[in-house]
Amino acid sequence: MNTDVVIIGGGVVGCSIARQLSAYDLKTVLLEKEEDVCSGTSKANSAIVHAGFDAEPGTVKARFNVLGSRMMEELSRELDFPYKKNGSMVLCFDKDDMPKLNELYDRGIKNGVEGLEIITGDQARELEPNVSDEVVAALLAKTGAIVCPFNLTIALAENACDNGVEFRFNTEVQNIRKIDGGYSIRTDNGEITTKYVVNAAGVYADKIHNMVSDKKIHITPRKGDYKLMDKEVGTYVSHTIFQLPGKYGKGVLVTPTVHGNLLAGPTAVDVDNKELTSTSAAELDDLTSKAMISVKNVPFRQTITSFSGLRAHEDGDDFIIGECEDAEGFYDAAGIESPGLSSAPAIGVYLADEIAKKAGALKKDNFIATRKGIPHVAEMSFDERAALIKEDPSYGTIICRCEGISEGEIRNSIRRTLGARSMDGVKRRTRAGMGRCQAGFCTPRTMEIIAEELGIPVTQVCKNRRGSELIVGDPRDEVGRN
Repeated sequence: MNTDVVIIGGGVVGCSIARQLSAYDLKTVLLEKEEDVCSGTSKANSAIVHAGFDAEPGTVKARFNVLGSRMMEELSRELDFPYKKNGSMVLCFDKDDMPKLNELYDRGIKNGVEGLEIITGDQARELEPNVSDEVVAALLAKTGAIVCPFNLTIALAENACDNGVEFRFNTEVQNIRKIDGGYSIRTDNGEITTKYVVNAAGVYADKIHNMVSDKKIHITPRKGDYKLMDKEVGTYVSHTIFQLPGKYGKGVLVTPTVHGNLLAGPTAVDVDNKELTSTSAAELDDLTSKAMISVKNVPFRQTITSFSGLRAHEDGDDFIIGECEDAEGFYDAAGIESPGLSSAPAIGVYLADEIAKKAGALKKDNFIATRKGIPHVAEMSFDERAALIKEDPSYGTIICRCEGISEGEIRNSIRRTLGARSMDGVKRRTRAGMGRCQAGFCTPRTMEIIAEELGIPVTQVCKNRRGSELIVGDPRDEVGRN
């Protein structure tokens, strides 16, 4: 197959680049080794839109963080995903550390962050009564926000697909070689010839980069554990609460989510395994003790799940964005750790424009700039819900009781552009299974709906990637043996 651009990686950065490239008259293909977009770092993070005060002025991180943060609210309106400007606080617990807090403020000003203010400990407690009594001062960033990382990534992907980008899932890149006029990419699903390559492969971006460049890069997976608490305690804090940054980043935060939960994390442990997303008791205990430094009596007894994600930490401690020096037509979006989610919209615009300029591609006249998400009955008024149910009765049958997710929403998530093909795909699009019981009640019926919509036996329904079937064998065989 011949194409103009191949994007490797279906996370938030890869999908943002795909969406922006879809505005140009270019044939673009996105390759993702998993069964869906948002299956790596983008599915397991803090869901924070950082204001931009933390990154060192002059770094690539600082530039794209501030630009991306400014773009996010308008993007949420265009692509219909949850976003809330709740503001953030960085807490200082010792007067001797005030110079560090002032340094953060100065960084933010140099980076162009608006709405920054240093407040006293009493002012911090007035805004957030549950923060520690030890707080002596705080940096208040009014432009800090929270977002749904699943819906953001999926919205970008759907819009890109509607504008002509081809998505190839379950397709892993095995090798890339330079050829006349471009690159030949060998995958486990065949070979693709392309003029341009975009490397947005997350923790594997070093492996992809090093296939074509003599200037090697190295990415360390940095594992972070999280605890998610029930919506019953979702208002325990209203701002995103940070501690003064340390060696491994911004430390453990406590924040509300756009869906009404309370989230704490992440820890930071460097690992060798790029697939290691298990949690450990020791790491979760560490998370708990660190969170309690910032916020009094964090209601961890209301924890409904814990999870872990990997950040792509490059040895140079900065984003690597742009055309590779010794591989013309090969573009990196590598080392994208925090604030990668916040930076993604701006990275997408920059790289798409660079590639379009190099290719001499023109903007499309028929680009579709907007996308509409799945209607959520739990968020509707009685009259809105009644009208929707009259149009489609399946929206009147609740499948996930914890989150109030209807059969209509689940079927919509499967039928739409780049529809769900797994339990996790449905969960990320609808939140079915994300509530208090963690899919204890809704799993069987959700599996049946997936099987019905895809025309497959229920035994072939997977949790996520191939090989993760939830039912092994025929249950009737077990009944016959007893």
